[in-house]
Amino acid sequence: MVSKADIDLYLRNFSLSEDSSNISMFETNKSRTEVSPIELNGVVLNKYTNEFWTHRQRQACSIHEISYRACFKPQLPRFFIQLLSEEDSVVYDPFSGRGTTVLEAGLLGRRIISNDANPLSSMLVRPRFTPPQLSEVQKRLAEIPTDSSVYSDIDLSMFFHKQTLSEILSLRRYLLERRKRNKEDDVDRWIAMVATNRLTGHSTGFFSVYTLPPNQAVSPERQIKINKARNQIPQYRNVRDIISTKTKSLLRSISKEQQFNLSRAANSALFICGDARSTPQIKSGEVQLVVTSPPFLDVVQYAKDNWLRLWFNSIDPNESGVPITMARSVKGWTEVMEAVFIELHRVCKSSGWVAFEVGEIKNRTINLDEHVVPIGISAGFECVGILVNSQEFSKTSNIWGVKNMKSGTNTNRIVLFRKN
Repeated sequence: MVSKADIDLYLRNFSLSEDSSNISMFETNKSRTEVSPIELNGVVLNKYTNEFWTHRQRQACSIHEISYRACFKPQLPRFFIQLLSEEDSVVYDPFSGRGTTVLEAGLLGRRIISNDANPLSSMLVRPRFTPPQLSEVQKRLAEIPTDSSVYSDIDLSMFFHKQTLSEILSLRRYLLERRKRNKEDDVDRWIAMVATNRLTGHSTGFFSVYTLPPNQAVSPERQIKINKARNQIPQYRNVRDIISTKTKSLLRSISKEQQFNLSRAANSALFICGDARSTPQIKSGEVQLVVTSPPFLDVVQYAKDNWLRLWFNSIDPNESGVPITMARSVKGWTEVMEAVFIELHRVCKSSGWVAFEVGEIKNRTINLDEHVVPIGISAGFECVGILVNSQEFSKTSNIWGVKNMKSGTNTNRIVLFRKN
């Protein structure tokens, strides 16, 4: 059983290698970690600052490469999964998003539970636990006819060429009919997932004319302005070819062991679309490790950013009755998280762990980790400390004001809790 003292020693002595795939709790390296004691609400904690994971480590599995706004890199959950869980133990993410935590857990031989208020989440995550062969995808696509008489219920001419739109609409009708008749299989779900991810983007690998990255679909009005500014019109894109190419890319680096692990995880996987404050589907004391990152005070508008993906899958974001956006004030956000932590305490087993990733928001004026610590303690957890990961951010992050160590949600800040 890993203790608080074990974790403290490990973090103090941590030194990142280019391939940190084999984490040993008792390895000792020359310390590179800055340890700073801090006091929050009368509780003294250590803040550990280091480069605990990085994109320069062993390349993440290609199955992760699905765009979704405000998601962390697979190296983050891998760090905690390898350190704080064992094979066949249950790893849970209550704010699953594109499924980075649960997919990485599945790849590493853990069982998984995934929850998200956004119904798109399970549609993007579940198919990647049972990936089909490329030949199966191509065969199925060839069986779906293109019907040029199918019309869209909304004007999408600013995004797609007329022929491309006919192919999209024909595919959409086929998938929705299969789902309605309960005939949808793993190949259908895979095709729907890939097509959803390829709707709009900024290269010829997407169905659309040049637009913003695929995790932030703009409005039709905004796209008209983009087209005018760039003097562009939608060119024809072959939907079948793009889906096949993306499928090949997603499958390119999956090993036989990883395929086996994903398939085994799929057999017991639980996918929930609901409120993280109430998950009766999860047994009390079932979860060994939670690795998650909640929405940050409406910094990200999930429903607005995903409107086209929701349309393609005929999903009403209000159907579940669970709001996809988060409270706008710290007080409102804190109230939601208080209820979430009470539920996490229920589902975690004794000696279970929670790695709760938050960030600095509103130009570094609010550190959500300082609000999370008392919430977790009040729910019954022991706070082991705060990890601050130093790293460079991607181009996509910079789009909404993320500049490393400067402003925005600019660092991975993880509050680590343990259930005694």
